[in-house]
Amino acid sequence: MVTAYKEPAQIERLIKRLSHESFDFYIHLDKKIDKTAFLYLGDMERVYFVRKPALVRWGAHNLTVGILNSFKEILNSGRQYDFISVLSGQDYPLKPVDQLYFFLEKNIGKNFIYFKDPGEEWWSHNVKRVSQYHMTNLGFKGKHRLGYFINSVLPRRKFPLPYKLYGGPCATHMTLSIECARYVVSFMEKDKRLMRFSYFTWGSDEFLIDTIIMNSKFRNNVVNDNLYYIDWSQGGNNPKVFTMADFEALSKTDKFYARKFDIKVDSTILDKIDELN
Repeated sequence: MVTAYKEPAQIERLIKRLSHESFDFYIHLDKKIDKTAFLYLGDMERVYFVRKPALVRWGAHNLTVGILNSFKEILNSGRQYDFISVLSGQDYPLKPVDQLYFFLEKNIGKNFIYFKDPGEEWWSHNVKRVSQYHMTNLGFKGKHRLGYFINSVLPRRKFPLPYKLYGGPCATHMTLSIECARYVVSFMEKDKRLMRFSYFTWGSDEFLIDTIIMNSKFRNNVVNDNLYYIDWSQGGNNPKVFTMADFEALSKTDKFYARKFDIKVDSTILDKIDELN
């Protein structure tokens, strides 16, 4: 599954780089984006557009909704899969596709996610994602002022289930066994409280699915590694955009993917990665 909202040529390059007879691609295109420039991607072999995409705003729960909608379509496609991997259009593989295939073949049933334990420092800064009301799903002016007012008069929110919370930066990117993905979808469909609560959280894509998995039997098959190389050295809420200056680090990592790239900033780095393999 590839979440996308810009640069169809970069998404095309990603798909070609990951092309394999056993891999299919489901593109979740942000609902608010004009699809015209992306339509040609649907003519590529084993490429499908998610038919029920979400309208995504940065930090909003709707990205999680889009991921869950995509999971449902994949699960109901009639095609047999062992894994669902969640990538974005700004990710790129660092290893040959056959190497990725054989790695997954040897690890059928495992779930590769990334999370911080509830007691780690990341949560001390990010617990407000859950404990406060966030208006990120809303589209009107003044929504942040409204959120400030609501949080000043209402008590802190509590997660609606007696669960420990798990999550972390870029936990959105994961590779789940098909059984685990099916469990997550079913769980969210059955517990409407969780969806209602999550609507007013911030960045639920970085903790909600992790939390569901780590409070289930599937935690026994979890590897706390989403197979990504990401550089947070610049600080802030976004990882570094890789350029040729990062080639040495990228060539030495054992990770299968890296995030993030932008062909408008530097496309040569992708050429160099291709030369490695």
